Parts: sequence; C-alpha cells; structure tokens
Amino acid sequence: MTWLILIAFVVTYLGMAVGGIRGLRVDRAWIAVAAATVLLLSGAMSPAQAMDYLDGGALLLLFALMLVSAQFDFSGAYTGLTELLDRHAQKPELLLLGVVAMGGLLSAILVNDIVAFALTPLLCRTLRQRGLDPRPFLLALALACNAGSVATLIGNPQNILIGQAGGLDFWSYTLAAAVPALMALTVVYAVIWWQWRHGWKYQPPSQSAVSEAMPHQSYRYKPMLATLALILLFSLPFPREYSALAIAVLVMLSRTVDSHRYVEKVDWNLLLLFIGLFLVTGAAAAIPQVTQFAHSLTVGGELPESVAALAGLSLIASNLIGNVPFVILLLGLWPELSEASLISLAVMSTLAGNFLLIGSVVNLIVVESARRQGVRLGFIDFARSGVPVTLISMLLAGIWLTVAVAG
Repeated sequence: MTWLILIAFVVTYLGMAVGGIRGLRVDRAWIAVAAATVLLLSGAMSPAQAMDYLDGGALLLLFALMLVSAQFDFSGAYTGLTELLDRHAQKPELLLLGVVAMGGLLSAILVNDIVAFALTPLLCRTLRQRGLDPRPFLLALALACNAGSVATLIGNPQNILIGQAGGLDFWSYTLAAAVPALMALTVVYAVIWWQWRHGWKYQPPSQSAVSEAMPHQSYRYKPMLATLALILLFSLPFPREYSALAIAVLVMLSRTVDSHRYVEKVDWNLLLLFIGLFLVTGAAAAIPQVTQFAHSLTVGGELPESVAALAGLSLIASNLIGNVPFVILLLGLWPELSEASLISLAVMSTLAGNFLLIGSVVNLIVVESARRQGVRLGFIDFARSGVPVTLISMLLAGIWLTVAVAG
C-alpha cells in the first residue's frame, strides 16, 4: 500500500498548490479529506492509525478560539473599533496607521482569519464614504493580520499547531516573537505608505459609515474580558485547549445570541483541511523509507533547523502549498525539531505568507471579501506590496531570531 499512500500524498499537496480541481467546485479541504478517505477505505491506513495521526489538542484549541472570536462579532466590538478609528483618524496616513495597529493587535489575541473576515467589509464601507481608495488599506489589513499574528501562539492556525506539537510555553514564545511582529507591522505601514504616498486624497470623516444598532455598552466588554481570562489561563500549567474550551462555553452563555449562531461562525472548512492533512501527512511520514530518511538526516545533523534554512523553506513552500500545509508537512516529517527551531518556524512561516496572494488564507479572505464589496485586488496588486514587506520583515526577523533565540 506504500504506492497508494505516496500517490495520495502527492495529489494532496499538488491540490494545495493549485487550490482545486479544474471543472469541479472543490477546494483544498475537499482534496485533503478525499485523499484521507481513500487511504481509510483502501486499508492503507487503519482507523487506529488515523486517530494517532490527528492532533486533537490543536483541533480543539482552534475550534474553541473560533467560538471566542465570534463573540467579538456578536458584541459589536469590531464595528465599534472601526467606528472609533473612523472618528479619530482624520488624515489618511493616520487611518492607515490605525488599520495596521488594529489588524495586528486583534490578530495577536484572536485567530487572524476571523479578524480579517470581520474587518474587511467594515473598512470598505468606511473608506468609500470618505472617498478614499480602499486598496492600500485592505492590503495593509491583510499584511498586518499576518504580521501581528506572529506575536502569539494563538494568532493563526499554524502557530496553534506548532505550539501544541512542541509544547511551547505561551509567554516564552511571545517574548521571542513580539519583536519580529512589531518590526513586521512597522514594515507593513512604511511600505504601504511609501507606495501610495502620492495617492492619498484627504477627506475628513462625516457620519460614520459603520454605524448600526449597537449592543449595550456592557455587552461589548464581554469579549475583552473573555480574552483577558484566556490569556491568564494560558499562564497556568493547564492544557491550553481545555482553557480555551472552558472560556468558549462561558462566552456562549447569552440572553441575546442563540448558541447555534456561535457554531455557525466556526470555520469548518479550515478544520476539515487540518484533519485531512494530518491523516495524509501522518500516513506518508510512517512509510519505513521516509522514516529512515528523516532519521538519517537527524543523526547526520542535517535537519533544516537553522533560521536561514527555515526562512528559505518557509518562503518557498508557503507560497507553493500554503503555510498551514507546509507546517503540517514539516512537523510530520521532523517532529523532533528543537524549541528554538519551532519558534523560528512559527515566525518565518507566518511572515512568508505575506509574499504572494496564495501564501496565506488571510490574504484570500480579504481579497474575496473585498470583491463582494466591489473592490478588486489582483495578484499583482498584492505582490507589489507583499514581496517587499515579506523580504524586509523576514530579514529583520532572521537577525533577531539568530541573536536572541538561536544564539
């Protein structure tokens, strides 16, 4: 059955690269789950093996964080923050700075996919009312959501996976990754401002474009309190997935929002992608020849553990198959990476997602959501900003990681 596992593996990661199957309305998640299903039905992978390959902790943590993030939407927190930014950022340059700061900060404490999905339509409406071209601000949002999510182990799916797989301490990681995240956010602002510096058209805000029926003020504090409680629990010697699930259950207690609406906010497609990739990659990594090859590299000291090697691999693979599939693949092949290497992998794989449009799910979310609002952002539009932002931020992060972490 080795040949069938290898075929399923190759087809799956080709699917990650192209994003679907021509002529069929299927996506990356379907491809991964379909390949895993073939392995199960053929007997190439047993149900017991499948359970071993799944990282239940990472899946549970991601699921719980999605539920907590949904509270920000239901409480009107996203709308309130956008409205606040619209009122106080009088000049376009300040508005751009606010977008970068808001996207980066929220993505450090929430799953960045959800932040991007919630903020994109709100920004489109605000910017249109002010007569500003939404494109630079939306580019800044996508790039900032990726850059800001570097700072913590709960900022994006790949960091969640790395943190769970390596048992990384929440605050130790944040101390190591906060500086690269701040540097990357600074680079995002500087590059976007420089590229669009002659295109700003100043128009002061009028009546807020995002004003809508807002919940009671006290209700809007609920997500903030939940997030603070979550971070405090992460400081305790208690499994992160259980802490997040406990907070999610409490958050769903509401007199105004039905619990099923929280479940509807969960990105089931992303969870299915994780499950499919866990199974296919786990089966491939268990092939004796693959195991022997990985072991020989480990014994020979040839693992891609250096900051430079991980940066190069991340930049190439994240923009071929996506940063989440890349991280699952690398951890499946080399689960014994050191703590310093795992920190570098989390930082570099996330920053590499800013290089091209296909490098990160966040980029695709912003572009697709903007399209529904009538704003077009193409591959070239994104690359024009994403390439310099990525190269500069990865260079700065590499220097920091080499000196402060790997050294």
